[in-house]
Amino acid sequence: MKETFKLNKETRQYMISEIKSYFLNERDEDLGDLASNLILDFFIEKLASEFYNQGVYDSYIYLNEKIEDLLGIQKSSFMTSIR
Repeated sequence: MKETFKLNKETRQYMISEIKSYFLNERDEDLGDLASNLILDFFIEKLASEFYNQGVYDSYIYLNEKIEDLLGIQKSSFMTSIR
């Protein structure tokens, strides 16, 4: 079962507006709502999981670095010196 990304109405409208603006400014093409919706659906279906996975991986790296920093503040004691 493939999970889909859910966008709230305002976010979806904003993204559609950005797609329309991009095509108008960069390609001199005036896209309608239907074409913009289809492009957005394509990006969500084919590309969104890659961006999501990259965000998960970046978070993992960041948290690992912070955990290493946390271990650096341990106080010296008999138990930590024998490890």
